[in-house]
Formats: sequence, structure tokens, C-alpha cells
Amino acid sequence: MAAVVSWELRGEMMNFDDLIWARAIHVLAVAHWIGGVAFVTLVILPLARSLPAQEGLALFEAAENRFAAQVRVSIPVAGAAGFWMTYRMDLWSRFLDPHFWWMTAMLGLWVVFSIVVFVVEPLFHARIENLARANPPLALARIKRMHSMLLALATVTIAGAVAGAHGFYF
Repeated sequence: MAAVVSWELRGEMMNFDDLIWARAIHVLAVAHWIGGVAFVTLVILPLARSLPAQEGLALFEAAENRFAAQVRVSIPVAGAAGFWMTYRMDLWSRFLDPHFWWMTAMLGLWVVFSIVVFVVEPLFHARIENLARANPPLALARIKRMHSMLLALATVTIAGAVAGAHGFYF
């Protein structure tokens, strides 16, 4: 049962439902995070690859650096809101039910992106920069391939989660 706090506003009773807000925050954080991945993958990287190598790399790095700072907030917020909803509604058993595969997929996607953003990127940043300096077209091609795979995984997960959350069983 959701925690509902009521108050009176202009003679009308208003309710605050923590699950409604958790879902809204979760969706906003995921929209920012995956929307940014889509923008980088489908707009910035193709544009970067169409420019001379050093210019393209500079464009990608500028866009990625701005987005990385933002996504370091939206990924934890999405995870916290998802955890809160799972906890409050006691949905832990869904992670074992194949009909709710999309919940495990959401958790898996969150774990993958968390590892990439908070562990892999910082650990291998210098190595990626060295590759980019030595062979910018190869570096951009590899970055594009990785982003495309992550975006495909996110797209399937989001489609499954939206359909599943509205009662569609696969």
C-alpha cells in the first residue's frame, strides 16, 4: 500500500503518493539517460564520423563530457527510484518470474550502464584517449559500435518494460 499524505489546498483535499512520484522520477531519469545515449549514438557520433578525424573526435569528446556529467546523476536517480518502487510494492519475486523478464532486464541495463559510467570509463579513459590520438577513425568506429549495442539493449528493455508494466505478457 502506498504512503499517502493528505493536505488541504484552497478547500480541496490533496494527496501525495510516494509511488506516483517514484514512478515519475524513475521515468524522467531513464528518459534523460537513454535519450542522451540515443542522441549521442544517432546524432553526435555519425556527425563526428563525417568530419575530419580530429574535428570529429573533438566534437564527440565535448558532447560526451557534458552528457557524462549529467548521466552520473540520472543513472543513480533511476536506480534509487526503481529500488524504492520495488521495495514499497514488495515486487522482489518478479525477478524470478519469466513473465516479468523486463524487470530483470531493467536491473541488468542499470548495472551495465553503472559499470560503464562509474568503473570502465574512469579506468580506461587514458587507454581510449591513446587509441583516439593514434587512430581517430578506429576509435570513433569502436565507440559508435559500443553505443549502438547499448542503445539496442536499452530499446528492447524499455519496450518490454512499458508493455509489461501495462499487462502485456511475452
